[in-house]
Amino acid sequence: MRILITGGAGFIGSHVADAAVAAGHQVLILDDLSSGKRANVPAAAELVVADIRDGAAVDAAFERFKPDAVSHQAAQVSVAVSTREPIMDAQVNLMGTLNLLEAAVKHGARHVVFASTGGAVYGEVEEGRRAAVGDPERPLSPYACSKRAVELYLARYRHEHGLRSTVLRYANVYGPRQDPHGEAGVVAIFSERLMADQPVTVFARKLEGDDGCVRDYVFVGDVVKANLRALGGDIAADIVNVATGTATTTLELAQTIARATGATAEIGRGPRRVGDVERSVLTPSPEATGAAPTTLEAGIAETVAWFRAR
Repeated sequence: MRILITGGAGFIGSHVADAAVAAGHQVLILDDLSSGKRANVPAAAELVVADIRDGAAVDAAFERFKPDAVSHQAAQVSVAVSTREPIMDAQVNLMGTLNLLEAAVKHGARHVVFASTGGAVYGEVEEGRRAAVGDPERPLSPYACSKRAVELYLARYRHEHGLRSTVLRYANVYGPRQDPHGEAGVVAIFSERLMADQPVTVFARKLEGDDGCVRDYVFVGDVVKANLRALGGDIAADIVNVATGTATTTLELAQTIARATGATAEIGRGPRRVGDVERSVLTPSPEATGAAPTTLEAGIAETVAWFRAR
């Protein structure tokens, strides 16, 4: 296939690009390099440096490459940033995606695989529950609202234009190449700091001093499997959860990384951050990866090894 990957120089997108190239597909990467890196781009893939908000640039890339499918990973990914800059978040995540969908229809792409967020779209998940596809969506942040809006637009494009789409609702993704210098990506932040034996902060779930928010941490390798299965037509559902189903507090995460790094630095406590969902745990969709999820311990070990190698 000819696959256009947005955000293909970034954390998740570059892993998807590696796997797509390894599977024998032709790959064009569309990335503005605002957070992605040229070094992440596979040698066999072509890179077009452009912002998905630039409709003319997006159209030109589609016109020249004529992709069969699109893997849409590019996004503004920080909940905190979205609460501070909701207009910018919508411009990237919603308007940028509409540029892609219009170009896909115009130039004959047949399938769009969309990186959505189960970690935010479902909102608060009550204690003892796991959010499943079909549960009510309760987005609480501008980031979650923009992702959910795209899901609805995809349904519209499927109905009106016959553009097939697969929505992958990611839990909290972590792994090699994650950026430790932004506000998102707690595993990368903790890994880098603890390897340097520097203290880390657990932001509160409710009150400062508690064990922090509860999340479902899914390894990037599992996310790549879901993307390749979706692109290959092995996922029949329109929406699937890519997750582990395991609840982990921020404190438990920090302690797991500390064990993997051998760090003895302080694990401090901070206040609750505005916009943070307190608890988000998903029911994995079995067809998403076709295999048991990577355990947190195994995924953290591989992630820490990558950071050490850097």
